[in-house]
Amino acid sequence: MSTAIQSVSDMPGDIQGFTTTQQQFWSLQIFGWVGYFIIVFLAIIRPQFDFADFDLTGQLIHLCVETLSGFALSCVQWAFIRRVIHKPLNLALVLSFVSAAALGIVLNVIKLASYKAIIYQQVWYEHLSMLEFGGWLLFSIATLFVFTAIFFIMLYNNRLQTEHQMLLRTQTLAKESQLQMLRYQLNPHFMFNTLNAISTLILKRENDDANEMLDKLCEFFRYSLENTGSETCTLSDDIKLVRLYLSIEEVRFSNRLNVDFDISTSAQSALLPNMLLQPIVENAIKYGIESCKKGGVISIRADVLSDTLVISVINTRHDNAVDLPKGFGIGLQNTRERLDTFFGGRTSVELLEHEEMAEVKLSMPFKHVR
Repeated sequence: MSTAIQSVSDMPGDIQGFTTTQQQFWSLQIFGWVGYFIIVFLAIIRPQFDFADFDLTGQLIHLCVETLSGFALSCVQWAFIRRVIHKPLNLALVLSFVSAAALGIVLNVIKLASYKAIIYQQVWYEHLSMLEFGGWLLFSIATLFVFTAIFFIMLYNNRLQTEHQMLLRTQTLAKESQLQMLRYQLNPHFMFNTLNAISTLILKRENDDANEMLDKLCEFFRYSLENTGSETCTLSDDIKLVRLYLSIEEVRFSNRLNVDFDISTSAQSALLPNMLLQPIVENAIKYGIESCKKGGVISIRADVLSDTLVISVINTRHDNAVDLPKGFGIGLQNTRERLDTFFGGRTSVELLEHEEMAEVKLSMPFKHVR
């Protein structure tokens, strides 16, 4: 497939996904704990303003210690979840929430210790009842559970996206390899037929025609090799390749070969596998023009009908023409496999025989260069 200069948006999915997730994490941390600070202030500290012994400075210092401690512990939790997220889902969930409960206990002790020390100048476990500890603990663990759930969803979603992108890359590489393999099957087939024709011309001492045919063959392969880097091309580019091929055959058949092109403007930008039409035109010459003493006409037509690209290669047949082989030969079979691979099976290749002509009709989704 065509390549482009890699920008930030073209980074590999795992690197780009990691960067995006890190940005989401820090945004969540900052806004989440700022929101925590505001909620606790409005819900717990603000209602105490009317109390005679209320210590606003101490309460704010304690809330800052509580918020910063929660921020630090949630960073620890993030690092832990990142390490276990690749384990089986059930195990990752259990480990994540067990660690959240443990960190919740740590947060609760920090909150109580700072509260007792700042507000009452006491050691945290002095005059501490289990009811008081449990009430604070429930809120501490619930807070860590909320952050854990969000962290887990973020990381697990990133993991799924990374695996999906890896699968897509694997499928794309397999698809490109298959297309390349199918394409390479054509070159020996075409080379054999063309070199055999040049050899025949030499044996007939038609050296000028042989030299002209060899020059055009070199031009054909030069053009073909220039487009080797891509397994796709536009229909207009493929038609150029077909014209080069037909210029080779015109040397061999002289005035026995006539060609007619009828390519609609909308169809010219259609994307299709590289070197798609050449083997079909080669078959048309072999089973049509070559077998007819008077020669004939090859017509190549293409149009877009309801988002479907329809291409027809038609060759005239005469009474003395040999019958077409039953089924698909290597050229048509190869074409069908390449189209199925490229378009995911939403294609058709039909071989239609009539009294005075034979037609190969290709139908495929219309993909085009935007």
